[in-house]
Amino acid sequence: MIKVVVVGGGWAGCAAALSAAKAGAQVMLLERTDLLLGTGLVGGIFRNNGRYTAAEEAIAMGGGDLFVAMDANSRHRSVSFPGHSHASFYDVTTMEPLVKKILQNYGVEIKTKTRVVDVIKYGKKLQGVMVDGGEVIKADAFVDTTGTAGPMGNCLTYGNGCAMCIIRCPSFGPRVSLTAKADVKELVGQKDDGSSGAMSGSCKLNKDSLSQEIRDKLESEGVVVLSLPENIHKSGSLGKKACTQYALAEYAKNLVLLDTGHAKMMTSYFPLEDLRTIPGLERARYEDPYAGGIGNSMRYLGIAPCNDVLKVDGIDNLFCAGEKSAILVGHTEAVATGLLAGHNAVALSTICDANSYKKSISISFCLLIRIAAIKLVNIP
Repeated sequence: MIKVVVVGGGWAGCAAALSAAKAGAQVMLLERTDLLLGTGLVGGIFRNNGRYTAAEEAIAMGGGDLFVAMDANSRHRSVSFPGHSHASFYDVTTMEPLVKKILQNYGVEIKTKTRVVDVIKYGKKLQGVMVDGGEVIKADAFVDTTGTAGPMGNCLTYGNGCAMCIIRCPSFGPRVSLTAKADVKELVGQKDDGSSGAMSGSCKLNKDSLSQEIRDKLESEGVVVLSLPENIHKSGSLGKKACTQYALAEYAKNLVLLDTGHAKMMTSYFPLEDLRTIPGLERARYEDPYAGGIGNSMRYLGIAPCNDVLKVDGIDNLFCAGEKSAILVGHTEAVATGLLAGHNAVALSTICDANSYKKSISISFCLLIRIAAIKLVNIP
């Protein structure tokens, strides 16, 4: 039986583990923190715009388990707000246990609090990964879904310092990239002003810290749009964001709140002293990042060069997905690329006619990307 090790337990890693298991592999998923889903623990938006089509296509192709779970755990459906139509919001506070159970039902072995620190490489193939403590875990194929955000040094260099985001580097150690450890030169996203990386695009507010009126509207409608006083318009910060869907004039003049369990505030950061001048937010406090008044996590600082089957350039048995594979934003993109990477990791380890297989998967991948992905920054 083919053995596949997936490193990184975000949406992409969970999807890769799921599809590899469905393809008949023995699968181990390694996650350095104590929870799966990564930024999906503070995300919650799916099925908006072209992502609806991508989700339905994934379901039709047999990879719908995770989207069905999101649907079953939705707080609101068919919600529209600036830049988005017919969006669904899953509950970020209850999603992770559901996903973990799905993976376990398919026989995926999940190891949390397991941080990969190095790779064992021979020629153009990885033989294994080394985790904290020195244990080496061997496999036939590997999937890098470690993302592109953090560690603390990058947030300090390219952002406003560590804001203690959901990635929790101070608690569980910095992110380690398999691709970089395999001596493959990674790509770095670049904003229009030439600076590197991009800042995560939203914060979470404790819903109980908001006024009763705002809480009631969030619960009933799923979205609240608050007009900002002119003196705290935030147009200057929009270009820092990872997702250009939110770099619209409406997001400079308004504060958009979504109900994803917490109150998801669609801005990278907002000074607390200004936030509390807005009616209804006088007692507002941040849930993630804890220092959301000064910054957020920095992303797109370590993208793997890969081909259309999501195989990392120069390594025969290393695949990638999610933000690791391209400048992608959204749970749908992460799941779609994860499904492909996990499936391909198994198929290209066993199939003889790899070229014909590559062509067919290439078409599916490119179709999904055309539907779902949003170009955010340039890669020089």
